[in-house]
Amino acid sequence: MNIEGIVSAVRKALGNPEKPVLLHAPAFNGNEWKYVKECIDTGWVSSAGSYVTRFEQDLARFTGAKHAVVTVNGTAALHIALKLAGVQAGDEVLMPSLTFIATANATSYCGAIPHFCDVEVRTLGMDPGKLADYLKDIAVSRDEGVYNRLTQRRIAAVVPMHTFGHPVDLPSLLRLCQQYGIPLVEDAAESLGSYYDGTHTGRFGRLAILSFNGNKTLTTGGGGAIITDDAELGARAKHITTTAKLPHAWEFVHDEVGYNYRMPNINAALGCAQLEQLPAFLQRKRELATRYQEALAGMEGVSVFREPVNCRSNYWLNVLLLDQADLQMRDALLQGLNAAGLQSRPVWRPMHALSMYAACPRMDLSQTQCLASRIVNVPSSAFL
Repeated sequence: MNIEGIVSAVRKALGNPEKPVLLHAPAFNGNEWKYVKECIDTGWVSSAGSYVTRFEQDLARFTGAKHAVVTVNGTAALHIALKLAGVQAGDEVLMPSLTFIATANATSYCGAIPHFCDVEVRTLGMDPGKLADYLKDIAVSRDEGVYNRLTQRRIAAVVPMHTFGHPVDLPSLLRLCQQYGIPLVEDAAESLGSYYDGTHTGRFGRLAILSFNGNKTLTTGGGGAIITDDAELGARAKHITTTAKLPHAWEFVHDEVGYNYRMPNINAALGCAQLEQLPAFLQRKRELATRYQEALAGMEGVSVFREPVNCRSNYWLNVLLLDQADLQMRDALLQGLNAAGLQSRPVWRPMHALSMYAACPRMDLSQTQCLASRIVNVPSSAFL
């Protein structure tokens, strides 16, 4: 593998920049300052304000979901989504080991146990075929739900994550969840603007979450959202993310343990302005992905990951995929790219390799281990 040649090809795809290039930076070219200034001028900067409601309505309209509830970050959104799906302390939640740590942490916040599943190379996400075989071996159906016969714990949810914005095989996972009666909760944190067969990610599960962190395709600085087509779940999500406070002109009455997870108005104002530009962001990111694909076509030892069949990905982060699992070669490529001022990174360390999750149940994770040594993310900002 010619590392110098790959670095040169990446530079070419980026227009041979003279200054260092970040992995993913936000672009503020619309009404961001206008909307944020209105919040400051009027004093409506906290969780009560018109932009919060507007952002929720705009998100629902864009994704096609019937209800959207915005939160302080994507992890908080996933915590609540899991609770609303019925995840309780002592349960297990099936998720990929190849994911950002928020997927596992949100499960832990519920007092539940992450149960790690393998992924497939065609989507970089949860492998439904391998999961089906695994459930045949370990799943036991009882009146109270599906249980892991090895641990005797209930399997309360399946949480696929759309890695770098590329949709997983949602129809196959949904059929599997329906077969076993296990709720599907989509971790769509990275996939705003991604579609499976024309349907936006997050629309297949009972609930789904989005993230608007500073490095996402659309940013509110910090922020997330729960989306669902279930009116009751949508109302519950809004209630318990707003400290479970009952509406009243002056009284403070709370009817259950709630969470102070509501997105502030000033962040929602950013989101409204960013969402106005999202179609342009997505188009530019697709153009950048195409430039990478053309610049590295025929390059020995590496390829550019392309969206799965039947999908339209947002290409949140572009992926260089080494032909072979080679940790030393991966790190040498990372060293070459970063030394050239092209900020690049490996995929997250798999969850089962982290000390606090090392003892969690897991299936064979051979593809996860392989991909962890093959993936390199390269600069992917919409303005590049």
